[in-house]
Amino acid sequence: MLIETPYKVGDTISLKLSSGEEIVARMDGEDSEYFTLKKPMVLVMQEKGLGLAPFMFSVDPDNKFMMRTSSVTCVSKTQTDIANQYIATTTGLTIN
Repeated sequence: MLIETPYKVGDTISLKLSSGEEIVARMDGEDSEYFTLKKPMVLVMQEKGLGLAPFMFSVDPDNKFMMRTSSVTCVSKTQTDIANQYIATTTGLTIN
């Protein structure tokens, strides 16, 4: 039996917070207390559909972010179209 992990370090993941926010970020690590994230972005609704905005405006976006696992209600690998939009937003690279 092959066991597939739902996400791994380096994946673009989506986290639903207990506050209701949905975060898209690059996963840098995970333990029982924290997710370590790179460049977290929050999903926002815009006139033309979903958009991404910085999760925090007052810090360097290249910092690593520690998100308590107790603040997260669910987590999964991000859907491909949103992951590609995230990569384009955070790196400037467009994936076709």
